[in-house]
Amino acid sequence: MISTKGRYALRVLVDLAEHQQEGYLPMKIVASRQGISLKYLEQITPILTRNGLIEGLHGKGGGYRLTKAPEQYRVGEILRLAEGDLAPVACLACDAKSCARAQDCRTLPMWKKYYEMTNAYFDGITVADLVKDAAAGDSI
Repeated sequence: MISTKGRYALRVLVDLAEHQQEGYLPMKIVASRQGISLKYLEQITPILTRNGLIEGLHGKGGGYRLTKAPEQYRVGEILRLAEGDLAPVACLACDAKSCARAQDCRTLPMWKKYYEMTNAYFDGITVADLVKDAAAGDSI
């Protein structure tokens, strides 16, 4: 399940993409528009900043903005940064120890395929797609 951290990270990036012509945006404005607690966004923005997805400017006229064009942001990348991993089972997580049952596990191939499909699906969607689809009233 994708947590609020992953969902909110996406919403922040979509909001910044929709308003990128306005320059640096204070996170309190994004929080207000998105109906998200500013305190919670203050936990998410460092992840996005540290990984080069957004940049911040302090002081008067400061805020946050995208560092790349919306077409260059893959939803899968964003979710993996916010969530840590999209693995459906613990044994497929990035930092998982080798499972003693892996050789005999009848369900592991199914989980691997599901994991591959999930990553491929989310990697095939960009922030620009989300902005475009919202503007057109379509859904992905």
